[in-house]
Amino acid sequence: MCGIAGIIGNKIEKATLDSMLRVQHHRGPDYTGTWKSNNCLLGHNRLSIIDLSEEANQPFISEDQRYILIFNGEIYNYLELKQQLSNYSFKTNSDTEVLLAAFIKWGKACLHQLNGMFSFAIWDTELNQFFAARDRFGVKPFYYHQSDGQFYFSSEIKAIHVAGICKKPNKKVWASYFAFGSYGMPNETFWKDIWQLPAGHYLAYQNGNLEINKWYYFEKEVLKQQKEENFEKVKETYKNILKDSIKLRFRADVHVGFNISGGVDSSALLAFVNQIDGNEQIKAYTFYTADERYDELPWVGEMIDLTKNPLQKVLLRPDETIAKKIDFITQIQDEPFGGIPTIAYSEIFKQARKDNVLVLLDGQGMDEQWAGYDYYTKNSNATIQGVKSSPFRPNVLKSDFLELAEKPSYPKLFNNKILDMQYRDLFYTKIPRALRFNDRVSMAYGTELREPFLDYRLVEYAFVQPLEFKINKGIQKYLLREVVSELVSNAISYAPKRPLQTPQREWLANELKDYVTENIIKLKSSEYAKWFNFDELDTDWHKYMGGDNESSFHIWQWVNASLLLTSD
Repeated sequence: MCGIAGIIGNKIEKATLDSMLRVQHHRGPDYTGTWKSNNCLLGHNRLSIIDLSEEANQPFISEDQRYILIFNGEIYNYLELKQQLSNYSFKTNSDTEVLLAAFIKWGKACLHQLNGMFSFAIWDTELNQFFAARDRFGVKPFYYHQSDGQFYFSSEIKAIHVAGICKKPNKKVWASYFAFGSYGMPNETFWKDIWQLPAGHYLAYQNGNLEINKWYYFEKEVLKQQKEENFEKVKETYKNILKDSIKLRFRADVHVGFNISGGVDSSALLAFVNQIDGNEQIKAYTFYTADERYDELPWVGEMIDLTKNPLQKVLLRPDETIAKKIDFITQIQDEPFGGIPTIAYSEIFKQARKDNVLVLLDGQGMDEQWAGYDYYTKNSNATIQGVKSSPFRPNVLKSDFLELAEKPSYPKLFNNKILDMQYRDLFYTKIPRALRFNDRVSMAYGTELREPFLDYRLVEYAFVQPLEFKINKGIQKYLLREVVSELVSNAISYAPKRPLQTPQREWLANELKDYVTENIIKLKSSEYAKWFNFDELDTDWHKYMGGDNESSFHIWQWVNASLLLTSD
């Protein structure tokens, strides 16, 4: 996993690209490389995971010098693809060279052959054409800016800002975030004139013309899946795909570990990791806050007692260092993020790097494919788990700013409420924001995160199965729980989902109240004060400190806004 950046146009300066690479150096601390022509500059920050040799450094140039590749991610099935590319003379053992060979042979059609997480760019020196693509679910990022015949792109937004693109907020996205909790549409960011390539899309840029196309049609692919009525057969098929997905994601030339919490998703990951030969002693990581109301250590401990994996417990406390940690992760994220749980999660990657464990697996994706959130069982359009009343406070916004907010509308492609909600969560809400949060915190410490449950084969297969396999007599993720119960106790496989994993509500009102107040004061004295009705905001803040704290999301929004909008 790495960082990519580049500039295309008539005004390209190596110093600008160097600055872009420098601010995302954490993504790839092992090697920084560049390539330059008259109108194209490409740069790469490398985190060495597969084939650690210098020959696998990037930018990677084809033997005939025609194609220049920079690549962020992993192609998990690169060994299988390599067998199909026998006419190519490979010089390395890297998945990078396999990706380039696949593009040379199949062009953009190679995307359908790839099982992996990726964001890559290729410059064709013969056609003077730029091509870039992003994986099916958008695990790896791709941001860009186009103006005045210039095209800039990078793995992180901050790299485009240091290239000289003015840092101005996208007011509509910010207003929608405050009013509706939206993080924007798949092509939007919180910053004006900076866009992201949506998941499952590719772009081509030539002579100042930009063309963006969708290549992954999930709604068509799921129609190819067999909807089974035989529960046992579905279990067996799903288990086989899951085992293969996890096995593929253990391909690495560095140490691999995995993250666990107390839920059924982690139970599945832990159980199946230990079914792969030689992985019984793979190190597990979990975070805790020393607050028994939220910590999942009892459930984690019960699982570890079964498997005997080494467990590294990482503690986050609201001590004198937490404000600096919040400030750092905010700077890393570039956009609003999830709160104290994200800070706690980031500490795992910090510890893993210290332990020289450079690849971690986690359980992201099960709730979306097996309808695991509480709102799937209710007549609700919610996108936030575990709240009874609205977590948003549009009343603290000035009317003219609030008018910019646009309530998000999501496509309904399946004529089925649950399926449409699953699709929304996969491509518009839950998965896109979780992947962005997680990419940044893993890369902040030069580590790679892999999500075996987001293998497209698993998601497509689970998506089409009958509703009673997903929700059975009120039990969510039913088939998955039945799969896991064959390997662990029912107490683990049928443990309820816990929406809150940190005492964020309490910390913001108590240990961090001065920090929150300081950031509200910063907002009041900033140019963005005109967005807010501070009489309402102060009233809500005092109510919160007084105990009206069912939801802390609005408080965290204000902290995020202050840190992101008032920083240099």
